[in-house]
Amino acid sequence: MEKNGLRLLIVDDEEAARYGIRRALETFGCEIVEADSAEAARSLIGEKKCDLLLLDVNLPGISGLEFLAELQTEDDADTAATPLVIIITAHGSERLAVQAVKSGAYDYISKPFEIDDLRLVVKNAFETIKLRRENRSLRRRIEIESSQRGALLGNSKAMQRVRAMIEKVADTDATVLVRGESGTGKELVARELHERSTIRSSGAFVAVNCAALPTELIESELFGHEKGAFTGAAARRKGKFEQANGGTLFLDEIGDMSANVQAKLLRALEERKIERLGGDESIPVDVRIISATHRALEEEIDKGNFRADLFYRLRVVPIDIAPLRERREDIPALATAFARQAAERHSLPQRHLGPDALRQLMDYDWPGNVRELKNVIERAAIMSEGEDLNAIDLGKPTSRSSAALVEGSTNGNLLIPYTNDFRDDRREFERRYIARCLEEANGNVTKAATVLGMHRQSLQHKLRELGLGRRYVAVGAEKDGQE
Repeated sequence: MEKNGLRLLIVDDEEAARYGIRRALETFGCEIVEADSAEAARSLIGEKKCDLLLLDVNLPGISGLEFLAELQTEDDADTAATPLVIIITAHGSERLAVQAVKSGAYDYISKPFEIDDLRLVVKNAFETIKLRRENRSLRRRIEIESSQRGALLGNSKAMQRVRAMIEKVADTDATVLVRGESGTGKELVARELHERSTIRSSGAFVAVNCAALPTELIESELFGHEKGAFTGAAARRKGKFEQANGGTLFLDEIGDMSANVQAKLLRALEERKIERLGGDESIPVDVRIISATHRALEEEIDKGNFRADLFYRLRVVPIDIAPLRERREDIPALATAFARQAAERHSLPQRHLGPDALRQLMDYDWPGNVRELKNVIERAAIMSEGEDLNAIDLGKPTSRSSAALVEGSTNGNLLIPYTNDFRDDRREFERRYIARCLEEANGNVTKAATVLGMHRQSLQHKLRELGLGRRYVAVGAEKDGQE
């Protein structure tokens, strides 16, 4: 019998009823699993994603309607991964069935039912699931094709190596560590690995920016929490691991993860199980991990900031993306693609790159890499009055790197290069602002922390995070000790 790749879960506390339904639906060629309670069903769904549930209303413990509500109201749940539910009701309970459909069930069927009626409802549900998959796949392909007009373009040897690595690794389940400066396109590489995987592409691609989340929230974000686990936890919440079950979990800026969360991540990778905050249930998860960082993790290990065992677990296959200044031959193709993309997005006439504009693009060092190039071209395409983009349209970028600008930040100038990336611009401002406060405090960390309204330890942590630690922490500690 030909398999259709779908998984159906029958949830009914009557063994005879489950047997009859299984026999009736075996002709569909789907994988059929059974559960006699909502608790058992929850465990099976945690182990492997189910596409369709046949859910009886009358169950021991949690009722079918309560379990349906749980499935429908998970915070941040991936609706594309949420199974369709067909409610099974007793004769004369049509009012409950209608309520269930209003609450999110796909359809209902009443006992006793005819086999042909059951098969018709399930057949329609499977067709809906297949349409969802096709639509989701089409949307992802459009997104990928759009993104490929950017960071993965280029015929430099560096980009040829990246594409060759993607080709080799994509159809495996190996963990991958993508390394490169901010703006080089690390997430696009991760998405391409997911999209080219026959194992994972039908599942969700879930991205988490470890640098953008406070330390106290990232654990809940990754592993989820139970109701009442902490102040404000008003309901159970699935974490990103569960949302990515059957697909890919992308951990961006993994180098910014705290030591406590690193330990829990390592355990999850080794055991393929997680526990929600406030819970004691081990939940099986089946995800591929792709991580990314702009940091030199080997140096972070030497400093004691990153676990060596986690590093080796994540870096089964490393993919390094060269900065744009080291592959300048890719700039013309990238700039042309971004000009075309800007014209399409904003309904503008197609802009062509003039020779002086191209020369200026090739001469610039691009500290923001491909992201910065894309923003510059888009702005120029919008502001240009002519058919060609010239040097005036591009403005006059300077080749000074971010590091050089920070070193010059203590003269009172807090202006930063505008990159259209909030995270990068905020980080740059923080570096300049804190450096100026420390200069005014003559390197005294305690005084600077008071001015900033921070605890001394928090400021020291921030200095290390912003790469200012070696310059100020030792000096500040010495001066503080003199008081």
